[in-house]
Amino acid sequence: MKQSPFRCAALLLTLTVASAASAHMPYMLPTLFDVGNGDHITVQSAFAEDAFLPEVAMRDAPFHLVGPDGTDLPTGPVTHLRDLSIFEASIPTDGTYRVTSGQRAGRKGKMFRQGDTWAMRGEGGAAPVNAEQVEVQSMTLADAYVTRGQPTEAALKPIGKALEIQAITHPNGIVAGSDASFALLFDGKPLANAGITLFRSAGLYDGRKVAAQVKSGTDGRFTLKPDDAGTYLILVRHRSAAPAGSETPYRSYTYTLAFDAA
Repeated sequence: MKQSPFRCAALLLTLTVASAASAHMPYMLPTLFDVGNGDHITVQSAFAEDAFLPEVAMRDAPFHLVGPDGTDLPTGPVTHLRDLSIFEASIPTDGTYRVTSGQRAGRKGKMFRQGDTWAMRGEGGAAPVNAEQVEVQSMTLADAYVTRGQPTEAALKPIGKALEIQAITHPNGIVAGSDASFALLFDGKPLANAGITLFRSAGLYDGRKVAAQVKSGTDGRFTLKPDDAGTYLILVRHRSAAPAGSETPYRSYTYTLAFDAA
């Protein structure tokens, strides 16, 4: 069985669009990614600046599971501490489950937009020349996959909304030193030329926090190779016009996928 670390710290969460290595990100961290014959998991969730180092509890998130047959399943009661949120969830049958925060609408703010370049107002000095100031709401989604018995595929099916990563290589089959393939999607369509960062949990100890930085191809595909065994977090951000009727005209999307490399 593969086990993941729990770490604690307390800081104030702020919305930032600094580099991926320093910006806060959501994550879902199950105690086990391979539960063997177990019938439940315990899950930690938080916002963090360093991968898997909890800083602020993920309140108001619609936590749930997607079962091996593709149907949504509830979690147990969620306990919100200052630094993290935690819950148990039943794993009643064999197969792969998606453990997800669900799409969470976060705080609103103002950003400067100039083409594909975005900057948070009040951070990083003066606004870019001729930049447009726009209202933005943060949207976050964090996933992880756990398997009881043999891996299955139904829970890996994309939602088809907002920003997400489709696992081409089954997450429970990722091996250190080998390539793992993924597809980056936005509203169900390939998202090209987007920056993707891979963090290592072991980086909390040895200082090598970022394992890789790549861009998605024209088909949205990208490949990552975790060098060492351990727990990893894929992070991607994308900013776009919001759907009609949204609270702000633009949205800043953040998505993460946690996995364990054997």
